Amino acid sequence: MTTNYDSISEEYRKSKFQPWRTHVESFSVFEVLGSVSGKSILDLACGEGFYSRILKHHGADRVVGVDLSQGMIDLARKQEIESPLEIDYFAHDARDIELNEKFDVVFAAYLLNYSQNLDDLVRMCKTIKRHLRPGGRFVSVNSNPNYTGSSSAMRKYGFERDATPGVDGEPVVYRFYDEKGVAIEVTNYHLNKSLHGEAFDIAGLRGLKWHSPRVSPEGLSEFGESYWADMLKYEPMIVLEVSNQ
Repeated sequence: MTTNYDSISEEYRKSKFQPWRTHVESFSVFEVLGSVSGKSILDLACGEGFYSRILKHHGADRVVGVDLSQGMIDLARKQEIESPLEIDYFAHDARDIELNEKFDVVFAAYLLNYSQNLDDLVRMCKTIKRHLRPGGRFVSVNSNPNYTGSSSAMRKYGFERDATPGVDGEPVVYRFYDEKGVAIEVTNYHLNKSLHGEAFDIAGLRGLKWHSPRVSPEGLSEFGESYWADMLKYEPMIVLEVSNQ
């Protein structure tokens, strides 16, 4: 995991408020998650608590956030102090954390794409497995291994991502632009869909499903269908789910 979020935590937090985040990413996530009312949720790679807070506002009973970056966790805890939601946050590597607690749902936004090889991915999947109660689900929004666009195809949405590499383990750099056109870079890694399926199988998680992104009715109304055409055509991100059977 090479991106140093400690140094860009505030800038990355701001990138969460680009319109595509709300109208495509978050909308697609909750289309798959469904109701979280009364559920316990572990938010891996929680960053500064963006989804942790949304999940709590959607009625989750208990939310725990974990992130590798201490800077991100500091931001999350600062917001928890300012607007208490009874969310617990911990700085830890998702590949080996042990909370000794089971959850109804494990959620992750852009966690698996930090795996550089199958071993990394299996370790993350085993973490997910040991924190899920029987019958629980893992839902994640992730960098799409099958992205078909060029490196600049997403620029009008406020970011760029490298074209999909032809070799597993190769880096994929994201560049998020602020209103002045200044970019921060985040490095992910490419692993194909088959490797994801293999890792989940090894960890004992079943029924892997991939869900293409969708646009919210509000997003269509505000920006129009043509604005979102490239997002839906090239699919830079994707939602996936598996079950702990």
